[in-house]
Amino acid sequence: MIRLQRLTIHSALRGRLPFLRYGPTLCRRFLSTPAEPKKTDNSAAILLQKNLIQRNNSLYNYGSGTIRCTIFDAQGNKVSQSSEMKRDDLVSRHQLLPRDLRKIERSRKNDLVPSLLVRKNGILVSLLTIRALIKPDMVIIFDSVGNGISLDSTTHKAFINDLTLKLTNEGTYGLSKDPLPYEFRALEAIFVSALSNMSGEMKVLLTVCKGILTDLEYSITRDKLRFLLMQNKKLTIFRRKALLVREMLDDLLDQDDVLCEMYLTDKHAGKIREKEDHVEIEMLLETYYSHVDEIVQIIESAISNVKTTEEIINIILDSNRNQLLLLGIQFTIGMLSLGGAIWVGSLYGMNLENFIEGTNWGFSFVTVLSMIAMSCLFAYSIRHLHKLQKMSLVSRSKIK
Repeated sequence: MIRLQRLTIHSALRGRLPFLRYGPTLCRRFLSTPAEPKKTDNSAAILLQKNLIQRNNSLYNYGSGTIRCTIFDAQGNKVSQSSEMKRDDLVSRHQLLPRDLRKIERSRKNDLVPSLLVRKNGILVSLLTIRALIKPDMVIIFDSVGNGISLDSTTHKAFINDLTLKLTNEGTYGLSKDPLPYEFRALEAIFVSALSNMSGEMKVLLTVCKGILTDLEYSITRDKLRFLLMQNKKLTIFRRKALLVREMLDDLLDQDDVLCEMYLTDKHAGKIREKEDHVEIEMLLETYYSHVDEIVQIIESAISNVKTTEEIINIILDSNRNQLLLLGIQFTIGMLSLGGAIWVGSLYGMNLENFIEGTNWGFSFVTVLSMIAMSCLFAYSIRHLHKLQKMSLVSRSKIK
């Protein structure tokens, strides 16, 4: 019976609803339409994820299998500028390890840890914003996007020009040619650029910090203290950066075998150097170690000045806070003394018979008595407060 009713209703509606004539196939399509947005949402999420991965790879040059670099030949001329080089070709051609390029591929703006790796036929340098591979007849500068300095910046252009002059070694401006080998001249150009960047950043930080400390001598405000905190954080980060560079140079100076391995030209010519024969590179590293150590000392002195200023500000604020507390205690003592006078007045203000009410001097007597009690209580409390204020390292009994 129920089945016959369904068929009757279906046949009645077939004339009014034309889509029912086409059978159950079209009905399934209409019934399956609510599930389509879920498939669309999933495909959109997957597409968005792929786009984000591709965007990160293009920004940081990671995962694409190529590294952008600038190559200099043995005469200091640019062979190629900002060219794409395959990662596998770079590893196999220059006899590197795959893990050696990990730091270059994943370089970021906040990468503070420097490194100098000596390999069989090259020196891999990662110093602040510079990543380079130095060989006895070639220098490869890795143009990483995440270094924080663009390729069109004045700093990068100055570094490239200085590196070109060092590598060509033509002895311009009335100077003689540098007797250092090719790899040491390239390494010196890298250290000069890194130290100049550090010195410029240090001057900016010191100038701003000095201005804030000078302003705090005249007035202490909330905005100035917040700005001082921000500058203190920047000084701490810069100090950590300089300390890492100094530690890297110190570790290199302690390793005689690594210093001897840095003579790439002699190794390429088949000359074997003794373990103690590394005077040139040792003097070069000691020179820049002293410069970095000077930067560290200056920054530590600036941080010490900031901390001293913060301590003085805390002492001033504590003194002001103590004055406010003392003022509150004095008001409390005054209210306590006034409460004693009110207590005396309240006793005689009750509707109880006493012998003072009938006299002419009763009101004056109670008023004077209340004032005397209030004055005595106030004087006693203030006296003990002054005793608490006078602090000394030696007790009074010993002084007497």
